[in-house]
Amino acid sequence: METVNDIEEIRSKISTPKEIVIITHRNPDGDAIGSSLALQGFLNKYGHRVKVVFPSEYPVIFEFLAHINEAIIYDQDRERAKQEITNAEIIFCLDFNGLDRIDTLGPTVDEAKGYKALIDHHLDPEPFADYYLSDTSASSTCELVYRFISELGEKRKMDLDVATALFTGLITDTGSFTYATNPNVFRVAADLKEMGVDDYTLHDNIFNCWSERQLNILGHALRNRLKTYPELSAGVIYLDKKDYLKYRIARGDTEGLVNYILMIKGMKVAAFIREMPSGEIKLSLRSKGDISVQELARTHFSGGGHKNASGGSSKVSLEETIDRFVTVLPDFLK
Repeated sequence: METVNDIEEIRSKISTPKEIVIITHRNPDGDAIGSSLALQGFLNKYGHRVKVVFPSEYPVIFEFLAHINEAIIYDQDRERAKQEITNAEIIFCLDFNGLDRIDTLGPTVDEAKGYKALIDHHLDPEPFADYYLSDTSASSTCELVYRFISELGEKRKMDLDVATALFTGLITDTGSFTYATNPNVFRVAADLKEMGVDDYTLHDNIFNCWSERQLNILGHALRNRLKTYPELSAGVIYLDKKDYLKYRIARGDTEGLVNYILMIKGMKVAAFIREMPSGEIKLSLRSKGDISVQELARTHFSGGGHKNASGGSSKVSLEETIDRFVTVLPDFLK
């Protein structure tokens, strides 16, 4: 599904220096961060004043990306973030399809007078923006930012920092090119590598930077918090509030944990269900083939995402959430 406005409309908007804000979803991942920083680097070449706003903190593994430390974290500086959005002449909304994905910043963006542009690859974008580049067949928002720059005819304005940020989104949203791929994403990757991206070092920075504490969390999760359901070709890893306190689990420490379930022979669906210290229940879902965890998340856990990688939340207890997941899963295996 694709929704694309005339590129000439936004070309005229960015042709002269303006106040611009780039915002992405809460708990930003590699694609959200990479697309935001890449677009910022590109727009800076036009002489714009560009600010990136993250609703919440970003995982420390992405600190190697250029200019990430200049981003405004809404949770840490709410007044400044709101002021930048209110004053912006253009607001780019990246890697989210609805204002609820930026939590309490949603009304601020909705009420802002600036021109709003959405670049995203999730289903059913809400009608709050003026410009849309929305394509669910894209591997990532970084792929679409690359497309946006290319269609403007301005690839020459992409430097190594921009290319590296874009490659970050490609490899994180595709699991190093193992899912959600398409022929074009490999063409984009090749082009970025020709620009000088060191994909080996980039991959090493993102995936080989675990601490001993994180390895202990992984060991505990696999040994003590893994349940498998062979009859459903599914597995669940769960963590409760006590686990978070005992292992001092912080943002990003459990990234990728759900994928270990799919390493088990015969597993086709994986769920990582955790009880946050606040008591909130969160789910990360993964699947193989034609099994849509997106539909499962949207139908039963107030969530969504992609066909094979989605997330959601639950208002019942951890135990009840696990039971509910196992109970409803057969409906999505047919």
